[in-house]
Amino acid sequence: MEEDTANNLADDITELQLEPDHNSNDFAQTQQNTRRSEPGSHPNQDVQDISSNFRAAASALNTGQLVKDPYFTLFEAVGALEIMDPKMDSGFLAEGDTLEDDYDVLQPMLPDELIGLMDQLLCHEEEDFVSNLYNRSLLSRFDTIQIQGVLSDALESVERLSLGNTQVRDAILARLRFRRQILEALASDLATDKTTQIQHWTHCLELLPQVRETRKPAKAVPKASSVKIQRTLASSVPPRPMVEVAFEDAHEFLRHLCQAAAEVYQILDCNGSSSVLNFTSIFQSRKPQPPVYIRCLLQSLIFHDMKVLGTFTITKFIFDDLEELVLPADILLDPANANVEPPHDPRFQVAREMRDFVLRVGDPFLDMFRVIAMNRSRMRRMLCHLVLDWETVQLQAENLDEELRKYTAEKPLTEGETAGTELWSFPLSSWAYYYKLRQMEWIIQLGFELEVYHNDELSGMYWYLSHVAAAIIQHMERIQTFVARRLRQSKKYNVSQKQSFKDCISFLDVVLLEASATQWFAIGLSKLYTVLSHLSLLTNRAQPLPYSTPELRHNLRLRPFMQLSIPEVPSYTELSAATSIDGAATSEDGASSTETQAMSVLDVAEKAIKVARKEWEAIGKLDAKTARYTNCEAWWRASIKDINRACIVCGIAIATVKKALQHADGRPLTKMLKVEDQGKNYHDFWVIPQVVQIKSG
Repeated sequence: MEEDTANNLADDITELQLEPDHNSNDFAQTQQNTRRSEPGSHPNQDVQDISSNFRAAASALNTGQLVKDPYFTLFEAVGALEIMDPKMDSGFLAEGDTLEDDYDVLQPMLPDELIGLMDQLLCHEEEDFVSNLYNRSLLSRFDTIQIQGVLSDALESVERLSLGNTQVRDAILARLRFRRQILEALASDLATDKTTQIQHWTHCLELLPQVRETRKPAKAVPKASSVKIQRTLASSVPPRPMVEVAFEDAHEFLRHLCQAAAEVYQILDCNGSSSVLNFTSIFQSRKPQPPVYIRCLLQSLIFHDMKVLGTFTITKFIFDDLEELVLPADILLDPANANVEPPHDPRFQVAREMRDFVLRVGDPFLDMFRVIAMNRSRMRRMLCHLVLDWETVQLQAENLDEELRKYTAEKPLTEGETAGTELWSFPLSSWAYYYKLRQMEWIIQLGFELEVYHNDELSGMYWYLSHVAAAIIQHMERIQTFVARRLRQSKKYNVSQKQSFKDCISFLDVVLLEASATQWFAIGLSKLYTVLSHLSLLTNRAQPLPYSTPELRHNLRLRPFMQLSIPEVPSYTELSAATSIDGAATSEDGASSTETQAMSVLDVAEKAIKVARKEWEAIGKLDAKTARYTNCEAWWRASIKDINRACIVCGIAIATVKKALQHADGRPLTKMLKVEDQGKNYHDFWVIPQVVQIKSG
């Protein structure tokens, strides 16, 4: 039977035409000349050894070079995976091995083995498993209360036991108490009672050290863990090796998990979208980053069961944000509009249009908070998609702004009597444009944190960051103009409405200050890296890029913004001119020199860093309520201190290069200075070059 199958398979293979345009006779002759029979192979099976040809062809390829064959598809690639390789074949059985695991989970165990087994369960690998169960059950048929009851019964039983070794008894009790407490915390993780939830996780933190202190009597049970379960998973991926986590690492992870869980519930005290956004940003930026479960919990606390923070409706959440940024005490956000019934009433039309607006922007607005709660790499990737959604939101909001003018009786702002240009406020599109600019800023800054950019690209990317920050400044000043005009035009505002204007103006001032500080710091770093690049002080790439050009890399880095209407993306020529020292300055006798040009650029960098440091210090002096960091003040102030330290170090680097230029006397600076590889940055967004002097001799 097997022989017939092999013969039929061999016949089928010989009938296959590898290439429809090949000459069959020539091709067959070529095959005949290169064929040989493998020892022990089937007599009807011919094998062609192409190993030497393949190695010779592969040796001619450069690093990073690929060869694509349109006839070698994913199907052929998957079919080429080796069978009977334990790394690729989950059904492979070694000699003497069995298909099913023969470990008996009901067998009697010694107390020290029980402790070891419980510790093995603590040493787990955190995995995104719930999204795909791979045809496995996670015991969801058992209610949490049942498990709690079993744990309580076990605690009572162990407490009644009179073991000769109290150390073993204490170890078992410590683990059972911790398991019961963490299960209680997890079972009610979406409850909005902040105090109770913090108490749950704080109690877990108090119990965890007892588990570590009673580790001594534990005895490992290696057979209790097996990779054979992978054979029962409904998965097409190759088997994964078992991850063995050390007990100390698992203990530290659990401590970090419980600590982060106790802290994340502080978000429930946020009283506005800006506070929620700031809390989420600063919470996620900490090192080490919160575990996956905490990030998912944060997303759920922000929005769950059609409620934001368990309290606000989506409409109120968005309306409050609009009020704080562009529409203080405005008729467009008046809750009374929803109670107007006559269709001819302008307020009825306003309520209808604003309701439709919330339906359109609700998902992109909430997605922004969800994305910020992701890990840093995914956050940047998702922001590149989300910013395009906000481009659409901005265009739709602009059309709605024009429609709403019929009901608000808005009058344009005339820009000078001679110009005769009419300026409209466009509040909704201005709101959308602000968040689009912020997302552009985050994408660029995360590129620095994730080390996306090479050293020779830092000057251009910091210049583009300053360009985006300048756009934010210009936009905020425009919004301020219209908010101030509305405040001057009406003197009938009540106390609540005046407070709305006060909060809006305060928020705009903070955004302006932060954008200005970012702009000046980015300008200073851009100028410094420009000089270092032109003086050949930056380290070269580890490997050449045979298919890359500066213009292609420029298009790659700015690709997330190419489809945006505004702000316009600078061309490669514009960016190159902005990061060049050519023509920056000339010497006293009129002759231009690299050193003179570099000194001129460094003077600009030095002034920019001084302004940036002054403005970041001013930000650090703000009270947490004004800055909208009430629930995370300590983390925020620590971040501002790190940025100030980065400003100081950047100023020192600029001074070091200037001093070397002054004493160069015609010597190349590569003999006097070197830029060492960046170690730990003071702040992830600000990559400061470590410029050191080369000791002579």
